[in-house]
Amino acid sequence: MAVADRGDRRAVVGVDGSPASRAALRWVVDWVASAGGGTVEAVHTWQTPYVYGPMGGALVTVDREPIERSAEEALTAAVDGIEITEGVVLRPLRVEGPCAQSLLDRAEGADLLALGNRGRGGFAGLLLGSVTHQCLHHATCPVVVLPDPRAGKDR
Repeated sequence: MAVADRGDRRAVVGVDGSPASRAALRWVVDWVASAGGGTVEAVHTWQTPYVYGPMGGALVTVDREPIERSAEEALTAAVDGIEITEGVVLRPLRVEGPCAQSLLDRAEGADLLALGNRGRGGFAGLLLGSVTHQCLHHATCPVVVLPDPRAGKDR
């Protein structure tokens, strides 16, 4: 796989507000800057929950507006305070769909996909979150996994 020319990089970062995803975003901004610039896509994914009955029909309809607003707030918080170097364009993106597949789709043709080692999900004892694990196995571009900066410290 050929790497983009200097100043023409495109990197995708999964952001969910976790310390590890913020560390990944900071690292990627620095990486793109060191390569002469390019675009960093900070991607926050979300889904509308559905509850299905025994015959497959939806039992509950959900008002999407509060969910979309919450996703926008989470994305804003995830990128807030990230210093952008000259030559780097930070593009915050809100994508509806399953998290791992949405990130994989967005990273198609990118120079890099970066993720935190763990997101905000349950199972805190896992070394890798399920989304990170799935992306590592199915991405078509290089993947960088950044740890929670608090790892090894009292949380």
